[in-house]
Amino acid sequence: MAATPPTRSPAEDRDAIRWQIHAYCRSMDRMDKELGYAVWHADGEADYGEAIFRGSGHGFIDFVTEAHAGMLAHSHQVTTVLIELAGDRAASESYVTAALRQQGDEGLLQVTVRGRYLDRWSYRDGRWAIDRRVYLHDFDDVRPVASTGAPTRGRRDRSDPSYDILRL
Repeated sequence: MAATPPTRSPAEDRDAIRWQIHAYCRSMDRMDKELGYAVWHADGEADYGEAIFRGSGHGFIDFVTEAHAGMLAHSHQVTTVLIELAGDRAASESYVTAALRQQGDEGLLQVTVRGRYLDRWSYRDGRWAIDRRVYLHDFDDVRPVASTGAPTRGRRDRSDPSYDILRL
């Protein structure tokens, strides 16, 4: 008698997709290309609009990593994650807020961007990953800010203490 392959539950699939969405945010903030690449299938597409980026998911990771290198800090959060499942396919909508710090001609600036990730997913080769992402830009603001002067302990690469803590 042939072995029956293990089945995934809808809750497991939703958790795996949600984990990938969160991993994407971490990859952006830690500028971790390998983690970012793993969120997309190799043939995945990214459409952030003509003014930002259209191309491969991996190409988008390269593009953003280079753009973020010139910034002082950035922090991405997702909320209101809705996931619809259909076997080995899924779709999700995630609200995103990205806060980006940069030095401007007139001092420290914070750019806050709010939008939504509309993702099409598939389960291939034992994992969920993005086939296609459409980013919808909802609104943003740019404002001068003053730092509190508190020292930054986090790092924008794999030397961040979270990598050590999360390695069990």
